[in-house]
Amino acid sequence: MAKWLKSTDFITFEVKDRIATITMNRPDKRNALSPELIAEVHDAMLEADDLTSVHVIVLAGAGQDFCAGYDLGFGSNPANQADAEGKYRTRIGTFDDDVWTMQRKMGKMLIIPEIHKPVIAKIQGRALAGGAELALCCDMIIAADDARIGHPGARGIGSPPVNYWFYHVGPQWAKRLLLTGDSLTGRDAARIGMVLDAVPAAELDAEVEALAKRIAILDPEISAAQKRIVNIAMDLSGAKMAQGFALEADARAHLSQGPGRHKWRADVKEHGVREAIRIRDAQYGSDPVRIRFLED
Repeated sequence: MAKWLKSTDFITFEVKDRIATITMNRPDKRNALSPELIAEVHDAMLEADDLTSVHVIVLAGAGQDFCAGYDLGFGSNPANQADAEGKYRTRIGTFDDDVWTMQRKMGKMLIIPEIHKPVIAKIQGRALAGGAELALCCDMIIAADDARIGHPGARGIGSPPVNYWFYHVGPQWAKRLLLTGDSLTGRDAARIGMVLDAVPAAELDAEVEALAKRIAILDPEISAAQKRIVNIAMDLSGAKMAQGFALEADARAHLSQGPGRHKWRADVKEHGVREAIRIRDAQYGSDPVRIRFLED
């Protein structure tokens, strides 16, 4: 099949050998998720699902990282959400405004489990915070063994608004990771089922391509049935309902009046978001979780 490629402001979209590859293309920002990037990924997923020439989709990130999280210009810095005239709900003046805004922005990532075609996430470098949320929406994840996957934003800012942790790793590991904001290497993420497999970084492209080509052999009508059967099984344990609740729980967490939340707000005001993150994370250290009982 002939290869074709197109680019938009924030992604590239390539179709070759029945595989659509959607690549987040903000390498200078480590593919941080702005509302515009999320919208373009959403629209590209729908287009790939619509194309009869596509049997499987790969979601990737350009440069050193898959996605290092949400863009700090959106969501973490209240100054960038201000609406001086008070005309729009995106000013996040109330609990319901916060929920509404997240449903319209981060909720677009939830198109990934909804589309009919299978989606493979290819993880190199960092998949943190919103980047981890995005990856965990996908049907399968292949990671470089030295990748870092986690949600440091759970350390006092809020809770992941798109939350599939339980469905990948079970209740204990979901709590372990969310209660600390700690990360895992790709190698250890594979050991607990967070990702399907982890390979040396130099082999990542070939591993994902081989899996995608193997899945692409199957007729899309059959692969859609297989995906939807498994998703219905997840829904029977509340997967879709949990996503709606996760958005509301995150908005409630944003209203916390605890000392950690007060310190976060004060640090953002005094030092800016990036330094506030450094201060918050310093007390945890930088080492990923070690799974000792599975060590070689």
